[in-house]
Amino acid sequence: MPINIDVDPCDHITADAIGAPGQRVFYLRAYSENRAYTVIIEKAQLLTLAIGVEQFLGELSRKYPNLKEADGDYAEDAMRILPPENPLFRAGEIGLGYDQERDLAVVFAKELLLEEQDSEEASQIRFWVTRDQLRQLARWGQEVSSRGRPICPQCGQPMEAEGHFCPKKNGHLH
Repeated sequence: MPINIDVDPCDHITADAIGAPGQRVFYLRAYSENRAYTVIIEKAQLLTLAIGVEQFLGELSRKYPNLKEADGDYAEDAMRILPPENPLFRAGEIGLGYDQERDLAVVFAKELLLEEQDSEEASQIRFWVTRDQLRQLARWGQEVSSRGRPICPQCGQPMEAEGHFCPKKNGHLH
């Protein structure tokens, strides 16, 4: 049975990676009334979300010029995720929305389904956050995404310390 959760409003939202580079697991977590809500995400989803948030906030500023600029300053200690993780599901889709009347943004995550599953079976969660919380998540998300293995400038894939099998270089290690 799918779960459908609205965390409204979030006291705090963050993302983090736990584990050694190359074996890290990425999480998106929000807190409300001393309860944590966590989903597993991919590194690429976190980076895409961080970039998308900045574009999204820019669009909101153009559409609503009277809005105060969102503050992106965060305390690193507050952004870290501490165990236990206890994820609700693995996200397949992540998106953004905005409620002008409440001046709240929503980050939604929809469960990644197997091919044989119907989309009606997907669990989803919505995190209602302030624009400040959203920008802090984006800035922290960019920081977290940039850590770990270096990226190959040729193919864009992560490189291992012992070498990299690059398809752009016809498979040669460098």
